[in-house]
Amino acid sequence: MSGIILKSKMLCKTFFRGGLQYQILKNLNLDIKEGDFTVIMGASGSGKSTLLYALSGMDRPTLGEVYFRNEEITRYSNDRLAVFRRKNCGFVFQQICLLNTMSILDNCLVNGLLVNKNKRVVINKAKELLTQVGLEEAQWNKFPSQLSGGEAQRVGIVRSLMNEPSMIFADEPTGSLNSGSSKAVLDLLSEVNHQGQSILMVTHDIKTAIRGNRILYLRDGVICGECMLGSFPDINSKRQEQLTSFLTNMGW
Repeated sequence: MSGIILKSKMLCKTFFRGGLQYQILKNLNLDIKEGDFTVIMGASGSGKSTLLYALSGMDRPTLGEVYFRNEEITRYSNDRLAVFRRKNCGFVFQQICLLNTMSILDNCLVNGLLVNKNKRVVINKAKELLTQVGLEEAQWNKFPSQLSGGEAQRVGIVRSLMNEPSMIFADEPTGSLNSGSSKAVLDLLSEVNHQGQSILMVTHDIKTAIRGNRILYLRDGVICGECMLGSFPDINSKRQEQLTSFLTNMGW
């Protein structure tokens, strides 16, 4: 059985606004196994993105603990958390946060050089990954503004993979893409998952969610349901029907 890569214990997140208190996550316990492709679904405002950020160390929970391979990262200082994320985590977001003043190759190199000071190794890694996602050498000196949404998102994924992270966090990675670009991005995520990297993804889209082997349904800051789909094959109606039935039972 695979080991546990990520764990939360009694995780809580509370916001204060206008003198009022809002509890977004409520005593949430969660284990994620090595190599899993876990998907978080739920209605808008259920706490999906908040959970993703708390588990990744991008935001601190109000209460509770987060463990990465049995080490409690909630005890880390901000500087130590930044080093932890740099070495262990890759991030893919709906809003593609590339540096507009840099070429797509340089966008990837910046991330790699934060961990590996051997520039030649980092350059070769970036070129290999860019080619792997279908971005050929003629495009490497383009700026983000010259790319389509799907191309830019693929650059974002390459950047997230530069340091060979153990865990990839994806927040609505296809939310602003057309169907063709969405499939290309999801195919790449499925491929790296099959190679052994763990993925935790937030989405509201069924066709995106069926890429996961485990679907968690979040309601009002609590996990209230789980659906196990098994490893992702080619999309088939049975897999989609199973997920659709689960979501219907959850009140989707």
